[in-house]
Amino acid sequence: MNDRAERSKSMKKEVLISIKAVYENEDDRDVIELFTLGQYYKRDGNYCISYEESEATGFEGSRTTLMVEREHRVTMQRKGAANSQLIVERGVRHQCHYDMGFGDMMVGVLGSRIKSSLTDSGGNLEVKYSLDINSQLASENEMYIHIKEREKGRNGPLPRGKRGKSEENGEAPARFQAEGQSDLPV
Repeated sequence: MNDRAERSKSMKKEVLISIKAVYENEDDRDVIELFTLGQYYKRDGNYCISYEESEATGFEGSRTTLMVEREHRVTMQRKGAANSQLIVERGVRHQCHYDMGFGDMMVGVLGSRIKSSLTDSGGNLEVKYSLDINSQLASENEMYIHIKEREKGRNGPLPRGKRGKSEENGEAPARFQAEGQSDLPV
């Protein structure tokens, strides 16, 4: 095993992942919150977050991996029951393959904000992007992700994800705004 592979393997951690995803189009606003266990590691100098999807997200049976390339690009790859790849890059529109759960389609993805405070021990990631289909805006999207190392010896259950309408003001929850603070269950 080479040095890079050895370092990547040694950093791979089981973590608690808190995700808040906001999807908005002209008629609707949908907020999904998910708390799950996953893996956190580095590959080629980029942080990777990997977790199993749940019924709450509508992609049960799939594994999602986010690769964060500093603060300019995030690649989301979903494999399993639904297969997709989205590339979110600030100021760049990418044509990406997306499985909507009822069929595949090509979508345009334009990133407007990527903010990362990820370190080897976890941190926060904020991603904002728009999706278009046939060059027509389909939705504005926001993801707020908090990564926290799981305490050793803690095997309790995690709360299930929530899905529902929200009239919230669109601001990130406090756990994503305060560096090093988290209200994740442990």
